Amino acid sequence: MRWTIKPKPDSSKIETLQHELQVDPIVATLLLERGIETFEDAKKFFRPSLDDLHDPFLMKDMDKAVARIEKAIENQENILVYGDYDVDGTTSVALMASYLKTKYELVLTYIPNRYDEGYGISYKGINFALENDFTLIIALDCGVKAVDKVAYAKELGIDFIICDHHRPGNQLPDAVAVLDPKREDCNYPYKELCGCGVGFKLMQALAFKEGKTVEDLVEYLDLVATAIGADIVPITGENRVLAYFGLQVINSSPRPGIKAILDQVNKTELTITDVVFIVAPRINAAGRMKHGNYAVTLLMETEEDKAHQYAMEIDKYNADRREEDKRITEEALIQIEHNGEQKNITTVVYQADWHKGVIGIVASRLTETYYRPTLVFTKSGDKLAASARSVRDFDIYNVIEACSEYVEQFGGHKYAAGLTLKEENYEAFKQAFEDEVSKTIDRSLLIPEIKIDDKIDLKDITPKFYRIIKQFAPFGPENMTPVFMTENLNDTGYGKCVGEDKTHLRITVTQPKANNIVAIGFGMGEKVDIISNKKKFKAVYSIDENEWQGNISLQLKLRDIKA
Repeated sequence: MRWTIKPKPDSSKIETLQHELQVDPIVATLLLERGIETFEDAKKFFRPSLDDLHDPFLMKDMDKAVARIEKAIENQENILVYGDYDVDGTTSVALMASYLKTKYELVLTYIPNRYDEGYGISYKGINFALENDFTLIIALDCGVKAVDKVAYAKELGIDFIICDHHRPGNQLPDAVAVLDPKREDCNYPYKELCGCGVGFKLMQALAFKEGKTVEDLVEYLDLVATAIGADIVPITGENRVLAYFGLQVINSSPRPGIKAILDQVNKTELTITDVVFIVAPRINAAGRMKHGNYAVTLLMETEEDKAHQYAMEIDKYNADRREEDKRITEEALIQIEHNGEQKNITTVVYQADWHKGVIGIVASRLTETYYRPTLVFTKSGDKLAASARSVRDFDIYNVIEACSEYVEQFGGHKYAAGLTLKEENYEAFKQAFEDEVSKTIDRSLLIPEIKIDDKIDLKDITPKFYRIIKQFAPFGPENMTPVFMTENLNDTGYGKCVGEDKTHLRITVTQPKANNIVAIGFGMGEKVDIISNKKKFKAVYSIDENEWQGNISLQLKLRDIKA
């Protein structure tokens, strides 16, 4: 592990903010690292307000999108709400369709089949619209690169409104409206919305035209918060506001579908992290193992009994998904060893029978063993399909673009992407990908990095300090849980390996002039020698609460320790 301490902000800025907010220098440092420099910035950060959401009509083409939907309703046209099969796509579809259905009946949803249609807008979906007399398709979380398919639909008399957040290609589709803050000609102030976030802005614009305010739409924010967490977008600006209020809905009055998922786990209050690890995988499992329609049905269900039934089915898909990804990960690791590729700069593996629904998870798992840009391929029809995952600070999308002569189709983000290619191009692409990454990656990025917010002592960790840290939530990209480093620590002598297989480390750390604090390091049992016999060591950790028999105490969640 590489330990990197973030550069200390300017001392005069720390002092000014410390004085303005009446906080200690550590809190002032954490805020400045997150771009919060004034009292007003801090107020917006600690007290998110729906008033801080931007006017949706600042987004390019928003007026056209609203006008076309209003025309469709006026003319009694059939509207098809179309979205991808992942969490961002299915929550977007549930959001838009359930909102439209509150005022108009002729609305249907469509999620493409992961296996015979693949990602994004499909010809099969457009043909479905034609056969069933749909004249307007609202596409969510996809479509910004579907130039040919939107043109095909237009020839058939079917209009498209696209709500996407992926990077556009050189040419935009000829749709009625293309809502995407990442369009070069779009001046919308916040660029990091997820697909469901863009869908929410369209909903906000429609509601505004009816004289409603954003307060009237709060009940939909459980879906938006779920998408924000699952799609790993920065939790800054508008996303922070949407996630903050969305979590409040999840914890107080979630829709029956989300409530049914939560009823199966023993959690009283959910954080964004819980949404990512509890709610999102279950929604995703439907599209991975069966069909994304199951997720949309669950999320749109209004009766609790039915929602519980659907949630139980989806839970089974999730259990199947876990078994599959474990098996494929093991097979992929064997393949890497068999091919002698342990020392490569990249991981590229392929097996025809691997389940297409879990290759993205497998790619993430492989980076835990071999920390490097990773692609996992499987057979999909007459082509090969892959999921790509990167390492921190390295843009995998650009590499795939550089190798695009071998690629049929690709899309995605800096850290995660998908692509298809012809089987005969696999070996050539694999070599080109390895060569391109070798040429462009800084070798230090191939060592996992822990970014440290500040160096502190144990005496700095007080209940008051932790209460302030908790208010930094919701945590996520660009506002991660604060990570601290403390040097000159000792274990009290009772440190030991714990857990069924003794793979975890539990110690009680001590430092002069400070209270002892319990620290837990998951998967760190093998480092027990570093702390044995009261040897001095340093630790990197976040601060957490531990509840035991009704008592709540602070504890350290270790990220790493070194002598």
